[in-house]
Order: sequence, then structure tokens, then C-alpha cells
Amino acid sequence: MEKEIKKHGFYPIQALVGHGIGRKLHEPPAIPCFLGDQIKATEELKEGMVIAIEVIYARGKPEVVVADDGWTVETADGQLAALFEDTVAVTKRGPLVLTKI
Repeated sequence: MEKEIKKHGFYPIQALVGHGIGRKLHEPPAIPCFLGDQIKATEELKEGMVIAIEVIYARGKPEVVVADDGWTVETADGQLAALFEDTVAVTKRGPLVLTKI
């Protein structure tokens, strides 16, 4: 994801990542749209997991600030940002994109 984002002149926002979904909305594992570590160091996805894959990127610098309401997130430099998200179940037959059903 990171290569595609950068290829088009944008930058992944590293302060925000996708995540597992279970009994709580935000659970491990973290699902970043960038490679912050060696691929061997990332958690392996296993059958039965449900994850939110969130591609979060900005036109300008990737730093963000959280508003006083504790929820609203904006780019620190005021540039445009976007987020695309899909929820995916990891099944024995492969990924099942739940947001496309």
C-alpha cells in the first residue's frame, strides 16, 4: 500500500493504522498501510481473524493533530487527507471482503 500511496505523491499517515475487530472495535493486530518494520517482524494473520484495513494518507506532511473533542483528526499542515477502509475476514479459502458483500 505504501508504494502505491507514495507513487502518486501522497504520504501514509503513520499515527493511524487499521486494526483487528472482535469483541471491541479496535483490537490487535495493528494493520498499517506502511512498512514500519521488517516484514518478518509483522504479525501473521490467521484464519478466523477479522481486520479493518485502513489506507490513510495525506497530500502534505503525514503528521496529524487531534482536536480538543478528542476524536477529530486533522493534518498538522492543513493539507488534504483521505481514508479508505475495508473489513476483511481471514478464512481458510482466503480473504473475504465483508464490506463488499
